[in-house]
Amino acid sequence: MSRFDRYLLSQLLALFGFFSLVLVAVYWVNRAVGLFDQIIGHGQSALVFLEFTALTLPNAIRLVLPVSAFAAAVYVTNRLTRESELVVMQATGFSPWRLARPVFYFAMIVAVMIAVLMNIVVPASRITLAARSAEIEANVTARFLREGTFLHPAPGVTLYIREIAPTGELLDVFLSDARDPASRITYSALRALVVRGDTGPKLILLDGMAQTLDRASSHLTVTRFADLTHDIGGFMAGSGLRGRSPEELQTPELLRADAALAAELGTTPAVLLQEGHSRISNPLLGVAAPLIGFSALLLGAFSRFGLWRQVLGAVILLVIVQFTDNVAAQTVLRDATLWPLQYASAVLGLGVAAGLLAVAAGPGLATRRMARPQGSAA
Repeated sequence: MSRFDRYLLSQLLALFGFFSLVLVAVYWVNRAVGLFDQIIGHGQSALVFLEFTALTLPNAIRLVLPVSAFAAAVYVTNRLTRESELVVMQATGFSPWRLARPVFYFAMIVAVMIAVLMNIVVPASRITLAARSAEIEANVTARFLREGTFLHPAPGVTLYIREIAPTGELLDVFLSDARDPASRITYSALRALVVRGDTGPKLILLDGMAQTLDRASSHLTVTRFADLTHDIGGFMAGSGLRGRSPEELQTPELLRADAALAAELGTTPAVLLQEGHSRISNPLLGVAAPLIGFSALLLGAFSRFGLWRQVLGAVILLVIVQFTDNVAAQTVLRDATLWPLQYASAVLGLGVAAGLLAVAAGPGLATRRMARPQGSAA
């Protein structure tokens, strides 16, 4: 790698890291507010909040990397043009294709990062996140059992605990279950314990009574008991075993998706195929984005005011490529046989970048640049 390639690549990587950090931080702040209320509101610690935040970051990072790469390419190219560094290199005989070589190296680095994130890191983080979410949902003591507060763990259910002893024993428990339209049962007990069962958590009530009200006849039945076991697993929204999601599957599984796997996940083969092929096409978009930004700015001549028209054009081109990707994804979701369309946006982006470089290398543009006085607007 030549000295110029190393210099331009270092500039691109430095700005790429800066823009990625800023965009991920913005995402983290927006996501953290709702996640903090959800986690802390369920009685979990700040460490659990940080763990969940870390597990959601890989997906955020892979979303911002193409945008960061594009912004870095545009910023560096604009600055080097404004400071006449690219003009000097072109005067020494460097063609636009030669100038784009370090940008291509940079784009390949970004593509590898996106590929690793989408095919390895993100699926692993989704699996871990799903497992930790199931553990927290199964932790009834943390979610629902709080002393001195009337809780409503499910519609029609009211739970009150006067005190939770240091040993974990619940003192003076009140439980009202009005989910059955025909009757209402109210439990009260001096003591209670929460234990794990094969089908979910159980509440063992000790030294209490159950009052059953028949709504039709208004007849009240009172039953006293020494101990009574009540299944409270149904109170927990989303409790029990979770099915896998497409984001948790490995890429080869998604590409080999059939009707049986789709039925297991409760989705369609088209969804699985679209997810699998997007993990291959998105890294290619990571290659196209910085190349579009760089090649679009090469069309402009030196200007003390910058290349703002070219910057705007590059942004519009990137928006068009992204819009094509969204349309292709929706088409594949409707018809799995059209999965090759998932690569249309990547092909379009690479084609646009190559076309812009070809125009920049054309003799007509070079002649107009030489004829234009130095310092004029681009």
